[in-house]
Amino acid sequence: MATKYNGPVVLIIMDGVGIKDIESGNAVTQAKTPVLDNCLANYPWQKLKAHGTAVGLPTDDDMGNSEVGHNAIGAGQVYSQGAKLVSESLESKSMYDSEVWKSLASDAKNGGTMHFIGLLSDGNVHSHIDHLMMMLDQAKAEGIKKVRVHALLDGRDVGETSALTYVDQIEAKLSELSEGDFDYRIASGGGRMKVTMDRYGANWAMVELGWKTHVLGEGRQFASCKEAIETYRAEIPGIIDQDLPEFVIAENGKPVGTIEDGDSVILYNFRGDRAQELTVAFESGADFDKFDRVRVPNVNYAGMLEYDGDLHIPKKFLVAPPVITNTLGEMLADKGIKQLAISETQKYGHVTYFFNGNRSSKFDELTEEYIEIPSDVVPFEQRPWMKSAEITDVLCEKILENEFPFMRVNFPNGDMVGHTGVLESTIIGVESVDIALKRLLAAIDQVGGMAIITADHGNAEEMYELNKDGTPKTDKAGKVKSKTSHTLNKVPCVFYDNTENKDKYSVIDSDDYGLANIASTVAMLLGEEPKACWEKSMIKFN
Repeated sequence: MATKYNGPVVLIIMDGVGIKDIESGNAVTQAKTPVLDNCLANYPWQKLKAHGTAVGLPTDDDMGNSEVGHNAIGAGQVYSQGAKLVSESLESKSMYDSEVWKSLASDAKNGGTMHFIGLLSDGNVHSHIDHLMMMLDQAKAEGIKKVRVHALLDGRDVGETSALTYVDQIEAKLSELSEGDFDYRIASGGGRMKVTMDRYGANWAMVELGWKTHVLGEGRQFASCKEAIETYRAEIPGIIDQDLPEFVIAENGKPVGTIEDGDSVILYNFRGDRAQELTVAFESGADFDKFDRVRVPNVNYAGMLEYDGDLHIPKKFLVAPPVITNTLGEMLADKGIKQLAISETQKYGHVTYFFNGNRSSKFDELTEEYIEIPSDVVPFEQRPWMKSAEITDVLCEKILENEFPFMRVNFPNGDMVGHTGVLESTIIGVESVDIALKRLLAAIDQVGGMAIITADHGNAEEMYELNKDGTPKTDKAGKVKSKTSHTLNKVPCVFYDNTENKDKYSVIDSDDYGLANIASTVAMLLGEEPKACWEKSMIKFN
């Protein structure tokens, strides 16, 4: 017995809203969320795995993230993802057999410098310091004399003031490798939310600042990365690593590592969203119009992965990404089932590109509509409601028009505000999503549809670093340590259905479900047979 809804099946993704019983630092339980509370009390729901092996990451100690989460939701399958792919390639040394690596190494050995740009941490969301360490060892083994590291400081996927932990590690490695005529150093850097790592074109000024810092060597000068961090912390009380200003390492007033003609440049981040804009700046010709690059060095440039498979960004990459096929979006397009995707800029790519298996273009222009609500360029803690109201305005209108049997939406608040580490703002962000839910569910009821309410990973439910007993960790001054990273917690998956169809199916209880189980579930609710390669559905027909 199949379902047939008069209205749409709406997949609502509350980005970064996970489940945790501990109240301390929990913005989800501290927020006033009467709508979500009602859904959890009165509708069937399951807890989904949204991290580790359930989303294709190496181990269950690895936090999930929005990219792999939306890949899993849209694909209905689990693929080896960025960190795991890169680790496998480095451990087997197959990366070094690639023509891309060989050309980078050759140029660096023939008078050039090898530059590594990327996030310096072990957060394993955008990058991993171990990957950089292994490539530095290989560069030394191949006789590359001069290497420069451009260190983007994290404080978002790891502890908010943990930068010196990673700087000390990399400085020790660089010192170890710098013997004889080998010269390996940090050249520049800054906080990831201050320089370089913008995404979706939301703030090209960040990339411009990164270009000036890494390429041109323009910025405040310091003798070392450690000195830069300690100086900024003393000058700007309370600043966390992701917001640290740019810095340039210099000797005798001269930058030690500008990027010049003939150099090799590797962007070692494996995650694509915050790697694409710098890549475009390096690879574009005279038609580049996002900012004045002043000087564009003729370099051999490569990314760790292909960050956009349709647009082929970058042109050269070290590790081939997973080929994700047979996605939910592709199947619906093949069936002629109209579908709509909507979010604001910060997560627009997640409900389109990542949901569709790293594909930029639509499967079918006639049956798909994508709507991007431009995000504000304002610190998220200052405007934690973000664009939730505007997204809801448009989506409610589309629901009532009732032209799309399947719709998907992402509300970024729990994730983007959660990353700031500001509990009070994150509570407001979660409450903003609950307000949106009230309006959306009323519209869905009006046209006879249903909603699956879920999340792509946890974040907002764990805003403090916690001790084993659940109490918050504190620093030497007694201040609670904020947690700005994602979590290892499960996420809710609620089946909101007030139609007669709710009696036609049952939700199957299981502790083994992950995000990849959503695709087959949506297909069945739409009256379609799930693909054999997908993870099993969470529902069965009565």
